Amino acid sequence: MPISPNQGSTGGGTTVTITGSNLAGATAVHFGAKLATITANTATSVTVTSPSGSGVVQVVVTTPGGSSNPLNFYYVGAPFKAALSDTSGPLAGGNVITITGSGLSTATAVHFGTNTATPTVVSDGVITVTVPAGAAVGSVGVSVTTAGGTNNGFTYTYVDVPTVTAFTPGSGPASGGTAVTITGTSLSSTQSVTFGGQSAPFVVISDTTITAVAPPTLDGAPGPANITVTNTAGSVTAATPFQYLASPGI
Repeated sequence: MPISPNQGSTGGGTTVTITGSNLAGATAVHFGAKLATITANTATSVTVTSPSGSGVVQVVVTTPGGSSNPLNFYYVGAPFKAALSDTSGPLAGGNVITITGSGLSTATAVHFGTNTATPTVVSDGVITVTVPAGAAVGSVGVSVTTAGGTNNGFTYTYVDVPTVTAFTPGSGPASGGTAVTITGTSLSSTQSVTFGGQSAPFVVISDTTITAVAPPTLDGAPGPANITVTNTAGSVTAATPFQYLASPGI
């Protein structure tokens, strides 16, 4: 006499269907010492809502004809999430993140705000999921649903590809060291700033402003250098280059 599913939340509330024969007129379904609530009953099946419990319990159906043989039902605790591999990404989604924790082996859904994605279970402690597209730029709650319930507690931030509208000053010595203020949009999640491909130290001031220090040119020669800003959604290059200037000679 099969039972489906054979596991559910320790808090109860799982819809469980037991199939077999001579089940009509079921008067009770016990999960261990506790009674389940019968919601549907035919000659070949009994559907119930499981009571709360823990560990492994035996499920027994009672009818006017007697009691059935027992079946095992496994109570599963709510999942625990320890970390997200990435806490932000492009508004379009499509990037794969890893969620670590425990009790994840029965994960059936990962919710990003109102959007839901189906995870791939790697182990009880690891699942991966492709992030769905977001409805708008900003933070949403992340929750994981398993046979044991749903666990919240993390946020994920959808970001747009950055834009650069201006930077000042527009030039500096080829030896580097010029503090450059860059303005645009979606700059708060900036991961890198480069001048002509050379990495530059930077500080995020706001979502519309960052400051960076122009690095020296590779060969010390003057000339133009593209400023490129990268965040978790992508990269943008300023419309005009930064100009490295030659040092004076006497």
